Parts: sequence; C-alpha cells; structure tokens
Amino acid sequence: MALKTDPSTGSSTGPERLIERARSGGREELGRLLELYRSYLKLLARSQIGQALGRKLDPSDLVQETFLEACRDFQRFGGRSEKELLAWLRRIQTRNLIDHLRGSWPGKAGRGHRESLEVLLERSSTSLHEALARGISSPSAQAARREQSVLLADVLEGLPEDYRDVMVLRHI
Repeated sequence: MALKTDPSTGSSTGPERLIERARSGGREELGRLLELYRSYLKLLARSQIGQALGRKLDPSDLVQETFLEACRDFQRFGGRSEKELLAWLRRIQTRNLIDHLRGSWPGKAGRGHRESLEVLLERSSTSLHEALARGISSPSAQAARREQSVLLADVLEGLPEDYRDVMVLRHI
C-alpha cells in the first residue's frame, strides 16, 4: 500500500507505521488501518460467499464482523508488515464465514468439514489475490502485488454495482 498523507498532521503514514501506532494503543490509527482494507475484504467476501449464502449474508456485514474481531484481538496480532496483516484479516474473515456456513447447514458442522472449508476458502482468497495482481511479473514488482490487489479492490468498489459484478464475474 502506498504511503498516504494524513490531513490532520500533513505527515505520510503507511500501513507499517499505522500498525506500529495501533500496537501502541492508538484506536484511531487502528481504525484508519482497517479502513485501508475494507474494499479488499468486501471483494474477497463477495467471491467467497457465492450464491449459497448470497441472500443470507451481506459481504459488508461479514467485513464488519471481521473488523470488530480485529479491533478486539489486535493486541494478539504479532505481525509487523502489511502482508502479515492481510493474512491475519483474511483468516478472521474466513473463520467468520465458516461460522455462518455452519449456522446455515447445521448437519455439516463437524470438525473435518470446518477444516476442509478453511482450505477451500483460503484457496479462494489466494485465487482472488492472484487474479487482482495478474500482470505484475517482474521480480522487483512482486512486492507490489498486495498493494495492487488492495488498490484494485478500492477501484472496483467505486463502480456501480452492476458494473462491479460484471468485472468480478468475468475476471475474478
């Protein structure tokens, strides 16, 4: 994620700096940090929910649950980089989605089914990440893949819903 200028202070704050500030107890910084990934997580949720839960679970609700848990458990987050933060947020969101799936299909709530769902959803999030970052092939650009994925998710979120759905269905 590129550096962003904080309008209140005029200073640049990137994800790693916001992680550091949030770890020091800055609730406002944690909120700003999580907001950087709202569109990305919402797009991920859309791709994971599919038609099975589409009418029962709104992607925005799933993202909100993810943010609530991230705020509650942030002190347990041990990472320092954007990559680690994204992986942690995806895991929280995947567990939340699995909990919703278990509620929808109570007969399939066994431990083995939960683990296979986690593998399936993680594979889905990896596929989404790769689809969003496709076209960045040089070794020096590989570090920018996460940034490109997040930025593209932000752009997609700005499209009218019908257009966004077409783009997601066609390319992702």
